[in-house]
Amino acid sequence: MTPWYPKLASGVHLRHDRIRGTDLLLLPERVVVLEGNAGDVLRLCDGRRDVPAIVAELSRRYPGAPVATEVPEFLGRIRDEGWLR
Repeated sequence: MTPWYPKLASGVHLRHDRIRGTDLLLLPERVVVLEGNAGDVLRLCDGRRDVPAIVAELSRRYPGAPVATEVPEFLGRIRDEGWLR
């Protein structure tokens, strides 16, 4: 399997809304409110890290969290939506 180096798709922007205290994905004609640590995951999607590197970093930040299974599934869903490339 070819390594995937996820990066936000063209026209998709990650922003933190200080008033709501949450991260948002700004899409053409749509805003998605992110829950939990989704923004932390997407901030690591810079096109330089592959999925295993993202998982390793998040495992370091959140010891004991099930990132090895949840993060690749989350990234796959976001990719299917067309928000990651």
